[in-house]
Amino acid sequence: MNAICARWAAAFGLALALSVLAICSPAEAAGQAKSAPPKLGRGINILGYDGIWEGGRNAPFRLDNLTAIRRAGFSHVRINFFGFKFMNPENALDEVVLRRLDAVIEEVLARNLIPILDEHDTHVCQRDVSGCAEKLKAFWTQIAARYAGKYPRLVFEVLNEPGGQMTSAAWNALLNECLGIIRATNPRRSVIAAVLNVDEMPAEELVLPSDDRNLIVTFHYYAPLRFTHQGAPWSPKFSQIGPLDWGAPEEEQKARADFEKVRSWSEREKRPVYLGEFGVYEAAPAEARTRYLSFVARSAERLGWAWAYWQFDHDFAAFDSARQTWKPEIIRALIPNVR
Repeated sequence: MNAICARWAAAFGLALALSVLAICSPAEAAGQAKSAPPKLGRGINILGYDGIWEGGRNAPFRLDNLTAIRRAGFSHVRINFFGFKFMNPENALDEVVLRRLDAVIEEVLARNLIPILDEHDTHVCQRDVSGCAEKLKAFWTQIAARYAGKYPRLVFEVLNEPGGQMTSAAWNALLNECLGIIRATNPRRSVIAAVLNVDEMPAEELVLPSDDRNLIVTFHYYAPLRFTHQGAPWSPKFSQIGPLDWGAPEEEQKARADFEKVRSWSEREKRPVYLGEFGVYEAAPAEARTRYLSFVARSAERLGWAWAYWQFDHDFAAFDSARQTWKPEIIRALIPNVR
């Protein structure tokens, strides 16, 4: 059987070969069914807009900041990786950049943190669905092969914030194609799949393979945007808004209702949930900002969800890179018992 499978894989193209390999590995498929996602706990988003990938100065993020992240009480980091810009015209990833990614993953693991590799090209995928599909499948074909049998604690996240021009039907089709690519070489890898990133958070529209229980479902929460993005200079809509408060009973009730919708679906489908992003831009009043962050983090924890704050540095920052210290009001809102 294995010899036949090898001949099939050599005779046909990559996509079919991956499908053949998946079919031809019953032992690994059985192992996949027994796998379960890790407990991610509290996390923080890192490296999305850092010069490390281009080989520039490692600023504002320093790899030794991972030690501060671990000591503060975080247990995972979500690595925001814009893979598409490091692809050549044939969609092959730059090996130099991939070696930098290897080094980051190894540094994260050395601090006893769980790394999540998040493909973060939202701007492409929300605007150009077919172009995104081609690149995303090429990305995961290469990444899955590179890390097959390596870094078992590494978690893959298929795509950040699918949405925009991408419908639920289009996203389900692309997501399941990518899952097939990943599972051909990483049958037991934990993988994160996103709910379509629209206001309704339509978890009930997400279609996942019923026999793959090593999946984590993610959504992001910034509601109401009028509050969380007040004063954001890149937004014509929100840049002139503020100062706005948050924390009235009806505002808390709205957040509870939004979370309840996801909770109800997750319990019905028996899928773990990951709140992969939440945050408040720094122009918001400080007390309102910390009130919101504390409410969201504690609400997620009561529901048994892992979460990751957006983000470590740049804007929405929890860490002052210039002073190399946590912003005390933010870190205490996120982790009340931090030293």
